[in-house]
Amino acid sequence: MTHLDIDTSLFEENAELLKILGHPTRLCMVYGLIQKGRCNVSTMQARLNLPQSTISQHLGKLKQAKIVTVERMGLEMFYTVKNPIVIRLMNALLQETPPS
Repeated sequence: MTHLDIDTSLFEENAELLKILGHPTRLCMVYGLIQKGRCNVSTMQARLNLPQSTISQHLGKLKQAKIVTVERMGLEMFYTVKNPIVIRLMNALLQETPPS
């Protein structure tokens, strides 16, 4: 096998991004945030029917991976997907296939 002069850091970053998105709940959360624009934990909890602590743990991982951003409005925290790579990836993954 020959050695190629490739900067592997881009592949490592993308692999980490895909690992975070590889969990079905996080994938669903990201999809919902892209569709809705922004959302708070209470709304996500009601829609996903999961405990608040579970939602918060997943949001923590998404925030750490810079997939979501958070904005405080009063006492509430609103989450948004602003990562353009993630938005493009989700659009590619979840776009409907036109009928043949």
